Amino acid sequence: MTQNPKRYTITAALPYTNGPIHIGHLAGVYVPSDIYSRYLRLQGRDVLFVCGSDEHGVAISMKAKKEGITPQEVIDKYDGIIRKSFIDFGISFDNYSRTSAKIHHDTASEFFTTLYEKGDFIEQVTEQLYDAKADQFLADRFVIGTCPKCGNEEAYGDQCEKCGSTLNATDLINPKSTITGETPIMKSTKHWFLPLDRYEDFLKEWILVSHKNDWKPNVYGQVKSWIDGGLEPRAVTRDLDWGIDVPVPGAEGKKLYVWFDAPIGYISASKEWAAREGKEWEPYWKDQDTKLVHFIGKDNIVFHCIIFPAMLKAEGSYILPDNVPANEFLNLEGNKLSTSKNWAVWLHEYLEEFPGQQDVLRYALTSNAPETKDNDFTWKDFQARNNNELVAIYGNFINRVVVLTNKYYKGVVPTPNELSEVDEATLTELKAYPAVISSSVERYRFREALGELMNVARLGNKYLADEEPWKVIKDNPERVQTQMYVALQIAAALSSLCEPFLPFTATKLSRILKLESPLSWITISETSNLIVAGHQIGEAELLFAKIEDEEIQKQIDKLEATKTANKAENKVVEPQKEAIQFDDFSKMDLRVGTIIEATKMPKANKLLILKVDTGIDVRTIVSGIAESFKPEDIIGKKVTVLVNLAPRNLRGVESQGMILMTTNAEEKLVFVNPDADAANGETIN
Repeated sequence: MTQNPKRYTITAALPYTNGPIHIGHLAGVYVPSDIYSRYLRLQGRDVLFVCGSDEHGVAISMKAKKEGITPQEVIDKYDGIIRKSFIDFGISFDNYSRTSAKIHHDTASEFFTTLYEKGDFIEQVTEQLYDAKADQFLADRFVIGTCPKCGNEEAYGDQCEKCGSTLNATDLINPKSTITGETPIMKSTKHWFLPLDRYEDFLKEWILVSHKNDWKPNVYGQVKSWIDGGLEPRAVTRDLDWGIDVPVPGAEGKKLYVWFDAPIGYISASKEWAAREGKEWEPYWKDQDTKLVHFIGKDNIVFHCIIFPAMLKAEGSYILPDNVPANEFLNLEGNKLSTSKNWAVWLHEYLEEFPGQQDVLRYALTSNAPETKDNDFTWKDFQARNNNELVAIYGNFINRVVVLTNKYYKGVVPTPNELSEVDEATLTELKAYPAVISSSVERYRFREALGELMNVARLGNKYLADEEPWKVIKDNPERVQTQMYVALQIAAALSSLCEPFLPFTATKLSRILKLESPLSWITISETSNLIVAGHQIGEAELLFAKIEDEEIQKQIDKLEATKTANKAENKVVEPQKEAIQFDDFSKMDLRVGTIIEATKMPKANKLLILKVDTGIDVRTIVSGIAESFKPEDIIGKKVTVLVNLAPRNLRGVESQGMILMTTNAEEKLVFVNPDADAANGETIN
């Protein structure tokens, strides 16, 4: 671990620009990295916090083909959406760049060339899948087939999303090109490989020995599993038409593999920042007094803990990450978040539907962060955390303090009198919180740190509830001056302590208290005079608003609509039956009818006894629809009836025909209805 670093370089995983940002990205990467960066800045540390759009690779090409636009149009569209979302949400990057920028192309090319000239790559000719019809080699995600491990028929060439196995495209059974649907052939192609096996001893010593006690168990465990399984050379180039050209002779038509180019984006983003700010970038990447921390999701652990460090080690002049505090995955309402299936809460849509409530989502995601295991986001939990915690605890305390100060003293902080033991104990406890919160943040336990922040608000609520200044004011106004002074010190401390977690709330509270600059955490821990007597505060404003059931139900309904749409899109249609002649069809007598009576079949859960007016007669039809319809709901329903079906005895009732039914996207039975103005007995032909 880097002790007492001079500076910090904080990176957040580069989001793919093939779609917007959703809450899984926030919970896994961007909220924790922002909390950490904001916290360090409040401590007066030198911080460089960088990120950028990941704009190369197969995901972009696939999106472009799907939308019928160019890759450049895809990245421009989503970079704009993502960039605005981060700004609106308060993610405090010092620089947010793009891997399509010239400075990144130059940096990645230079990095590759350095390793190439040092002889660090292996050059190999291998057999790869090739789509002859499309006249191109197939990247992993352009191949789909049967997983050899679990039999999933829709596994991709790099991974089976059903069983989670890592695959090579050539492992798939019955592979198909997603571009043309053709069966690909094998064709020779030359590529360059990074020999990870050469770095196995280094990685064992650096991670398995040196970081055994300070890296998160989920990160350490995944890295150990990979190293113990034996490392193999990994391709750093690909046959693609979108990406950074491989800058060596004989590499025409080949691009840098996105996993090689993307992490170099942290370096190019740092260079871009330094050029803009008139600073040097190298100390943030090459000085041993710099602490480098990567914030990622668990799907990027191998790239940031094995592959990128091997690249940095091979280059020779860069520092290695001090920590990679990767989070697990966040699920949504019990199901895995999915961009392709639109099963997500998109950040830009959240900000439209909950304007001004960025901190509510930050709070909900941090307090339920998947730091050690996968967690589940539900709208009901989001509502409860807002109403029962932010509103009822934090907001309630601040509102009471500000309202009472304005009521009793016209908004002027009162001069305290002699402090009681309770006052002294409360202020002493308050002084301890900066160190307590710091300890949790420094160990990347942001959920724990947020809990301690809320304990500061609880301290204030308990103090007011126990002291009851609204009662004491009648008989002992001098005592109330001291009580309100103490309560205001807690409020002032909250305005600074909450800034890493709830930055918009911190700004609003500072404005209410008319604090021109944030209080330093050292000041909070060393003095009880945070907001001085005679200081004028502002009028009360609600920090948080209660979220009503109707707002939450709207979001739940929105997800249910998505689920229904997905079912409809993925519904497997029965194949056409064997061909028949017109004479076969004409034997069926289909008529318009109306249900005039409906009763349940005794001792049968699935059967209804229907009386149907077919226009020919009124007849009895037994139908297995009792689990889908109540008898009283279908009386008067127009239906399509097969009237010349041979009668059949069902539980002692003769059924004289059949009602035509089908199922909808939700797998529910629905009637195949004739038009409402069709008369009973009309034939269907």
